Amino acid sequence: MQSKVGEIYDGSVTGLTAFGAFVKLSNGETGMVHISEVSSSYVKEIRDHLTEGQTVRVKVIAIGDNQKISLSIKQADDNYRPRPERKPREQRPAQPPRQRAFDNRQSAPEQPAAMSFEDMMAKFKKDSDEKISVLKKTTDFKGNKRGRS
Repeated sequence: MQSKVGEIYDGSVTGLTAFGAFVKLSNGETGMVHISEVSSSYVKEIRDHLTEGQTVRVKVIAIGDNQKISLSIKQADDNYRPRPERKPREQRPAQPPRQRAFDNRQSAPEQPAAMSFEDMMAKFKKDSDEKISVLKKTTDFKGNKRGRS
């Protein structure tokens, strides 16, 4: 007889590992109970909750493509209540990256893409010269104050 997802069986614990327990079901099949499916409370050490040869009641929660059976002890409990699923966070719409303006001045509107290379170089040189002159003024001003009492 083949197990079906959602069915509840009695079984016997045949082996314990750090990550769960292997259980032989009453229909002869073997499945595994992951440590997270042993109890509704946190399980640090599985041997504190189960022993080999112990009879347990389990629910089939999944059957893999390779016929591996995933079992749950906590879901087979009559008092089990699943946690409500969390809603995914709403994603904010993508925004263009912020541009920093030099000197806290507003950046100039973008030039049309039809500028020649020479025009772009001339604009770059003019902007650079302006920025350098501002920097020289501020560093000269600061430099004159240094060393004087």
